[in-house]
This record gives sequence, C-alpha cells and structure tokens, in this order.
Amino acid sequence: MNRSLFISLLIIFNIVIDRVSKLFVEAKMNLGQEIELIGHKFILKYVKNEGAFLGMGSDLNPTLRILLLLVLPVVVLAYVTYYILKNKDMDKLSLIAFCCIIGGGIANVFDRLAYGEVTDFFFIDLGGVFRTGIFNVADMSVTFGLLALILSNFLKKKPISNQA
Repeated sequence: MNRSLFISLLIIFNIVIDRVSKLFVEAKMNLGQEIELIGHKFILKYVKNEGAFLGMGSDLNPTLRILLLLVLPVVVLAYVTYYILKNKDMDKLSLIAFCCIIGGGIANVFDRLAYGEVTDFFFIDLGGVFRTGIFNVADMSVTFGLLALILSNFLKKKPISNQA
C-alpha cells in the first residue's frame, strides 16, 4: 500500500471511530448518566468537557483557551503531519503511533471547533491501584500513540558498548 494512503487511512480511521463512539453515546445516554459495564470498575459516564485532558484548561479565560486548546494543537498537529510525510525512513511502529496521535488530536480539535466542547464517557476505577478521569476514544488514540512511540524508542536503542 502507498505510504501516504496508509497514513491517511489510519488517521481517518482514528477520527471516524472517535466520532462514531461520541455520536453513539450522545444518542443513547443522557448527559451525566452512568452505566456500569464491569461493576464499579469500568463505567460509561456521559459528560461534556470544555477543557483538555481531564478538564484541564476549562477555567481559562476564552482567549487563552482558544490559544492553548485550538491554535497550539492545530500548529502541533500540522507539524507532526508534515514530519511523518517527509520522514520516509520512519519505522512502522513510530508511523502508526504518530498517526494515532494525529487522528485523536484532530478528532478532539474538531469537537472543540464545532461544539465548543468534547464529549467524554469512559471511566476506569481499579480501587487504589489505578483511576482515570473521564476520557474518550480520541484520548485513547493519543495515549496509545505516545506509549507506542516510547516502545519504538526502546526497541531502537542499542546497548552501550565498552570502548577501551
């Protein structure tokens, strides 16, 4: 498959999966409603988020919110897209990771532009071990992409040799 086509399809896939999941939640749930999927461990809770990840930035003044939650992400997403299109030697895992980050980022920026807020609905609580904020599929795409980039970086590292 053509590299540019692969990049485009993977980014579009991430955007579409996020949009479909948000439309489903918005159609089937009431704002604030909770549905336990796996007891109190994995819950769907439909909320609207005017900020970024975990609501950060929702209390900023409107000008600063536009700069930090719309302008800056668009500039970063444009740069990362340019970077992956120009860097033809990038390993497959890093390419997939960047596509997930771009797709998830575009999905959430689209929501902020179109609706002024993002729909979030996943919540995980594993007791004292692990607890998330409320998040969405786009957030999962970005998180997966970041973890995959870290993994890719570790896989590329060569052991340090003793030079005597």
